[in-house]
Amino acid sequence: MSRTKLTVVLSQAQGKNPAKRALEESITAALLLENGIDVSIVPSLYDMDANHTGRLYLEGVRGDMVVLSWMYPRATFWMLDRAGIKGHYGENQIAKPTDEDDEETAEPEQSKGIGAVNVPDRKIYCLDLRDHSDHRVYLDEVKRIAAECAAARASKGPLLQLGLMSAEPPASAKTFRPEELLAPTGRRWYPVIDYSRCTNCMECLDFCLFGVYGVDSLDRIVVENQDSCKKGCPACSRVCPEHAIMFPEHKTPAIAGAPVAGPSGLKIDLTKLFGGGDALALAAAERDTELVKDGRAAVGLSVGIPKRQASKPQGPKDDLDKLMDELDALEI
Repeated sequence: MSRTKLTVVLSQAQGKNPAKRALEESITAALLLENGIDVSIVPSLYDMDANHTGRLYLEGVRGDMVVLSWMYPRATFWMLDRAGIKGHYGENQIAKPTDEDDEETAEPEQSKGIGAVNVPDRKIYCLDLRDHSDHRVYLDEVKRIAAECAAARASKGPLLQLGLMSAEPPASAKTFRPEELLAPTGRRWYPVIDYSRCTNCMECLDFCLFGVYGVDSLDRIVVENQDSCKKGCPACSRVCPEHAIMFPEHKTPAIAGAPVAGPSGLKIDLTKLFGGGDALALAAAERDTELVKDGRAAVGLSVGIPKRQASKPQGPKDDLDKLMDELDALEI
């Protein structure tokens, strides 16, 4: 693998949907004909564990990388970061087809998260394969990214370029055969933390009673035991006050990693609000369901949300509080 080439990784969809497979094959075939691009196929990034050959390959890749997957880019990027496959977020220019029912996109809010650590000087671009059915859209964007990355390398000067050219990629990045990268995986379910939004408040650690979360050597929240998470349960995502916890395979976009638009990007439908429910109550009910399945006692809202209990001093209002105040003011 040449350091002057752009690495493109296509993460296959879960299952064997023929339309999805056809798009994957069309993209791969087109990219194989392009100079300056190395393309590889791996199973679903979400399903690969730390010992999977595809993961080992990704850990060995150096330089800029494009990852195409059937997930929101935000979820893909932070999933890779959690696996130690780090870089700076590369913005893509693929315009998703508009829906006249879609809400107007708000201005992105200022990042206040704790951020990633030990980030190398490279970019990782994440493309969502659900955005278009035409493989040429992705081919054109990868070619644009390749040109952008080449221009960035050129701007760093000849000495740095020489260093990049002379550095040998690790053996793991050049010895795996394609069939090894596609070794079968099992379905998994676990949360992914967006550290650009996470403020390290530890509410997820307090709320989850299944040992999923922990802290690292820097006292930062981490998903410590991924496979202790209860399949299908997104409760901790609803509790997170910064919308920093994602479940990439969840059917609700805001929980699955869709862009969070401004300060009102709530994870609960207005229908639930009008029905008298709220995100915390729903999360507590989901957690209780899993506790009972494990033969444990339900705890409701009495455990794990100390910052929001009625007995605690009133703190700054979150987005849900503000929206409820606005609804009350309407007198409906």
